[in-house]
Amino acid sequence: MAEYKRLEHTLSPIFNKASKILILGSFPSVKSRENGFYYGHPQNRFWKVLAGIYRCELPVTIQNKKDMLLNYHIAIWDVIESCEIIGSSDVSIKNVVPTDLNRILKQSDISKIYTNGKVAGKLYCKHSKEMTGRDNIELPSTSPANATFSLEKLIKQWSIINS
Repeated sequence: MAEYKRLEHTLSPIFNKASKILILGSFPSVKSRENGFYYGHPQNRFWKVLAGIYRCELPVTIQNKKDMLLNYHIAIWDVIESCEIIGSSDVSIKNVVPTDLNRILKQSDISKIYTNGKVAGKLYCKHSKEMTGRDNIELPSTSPANATFSLEKLIKQWSIINS
C-alpha cells in the first residue's frame, strides 16, 4: 500500500514582469518532479490545451515550454510549497504549507489568477486567497485523471485565458 511522503516543491515559478495571467496547479506530479518541469506526465493535456488556444506548435522541450508561457504572458506555479502526498494523488494531499504567491504578484502585472482543477481551486481558496486578496477562476483539470473532459472541451473551457 502506498504511503504518505512529506515533499517540498522543487520547481521554480515561471514568470517575468510582463506576465499577465497566473495559472496555478496544486503540486507537481511524480512525473513532473522526475522531469524537473510542470505538467510532465505525457498524458497531461496542459501543453496541448495551450497550443490549441494559441494555435501554435506543441512545445516539446522545457525551454520551448518556458518560451511559450512568457511569449503569451503566462506565469505558472503551484498553490502548495510542501505537503504530505501519496504519489501524484491530489485528493491525498494533507498538511499543506502554501506557496507565497506574492513573490510573483509583486514582480509582475498579473490581472487574473486561474487554477487548474478543483483541488487547486479549493486549496487556493483555503490557503492563498486571503494572502493575495484576489479571486481565482477555476478551470477544469488538464490531468489525465479528468476523463470527463476531451481535449477539445478543455480547449474550449480554457480559452477564457485568452480573452
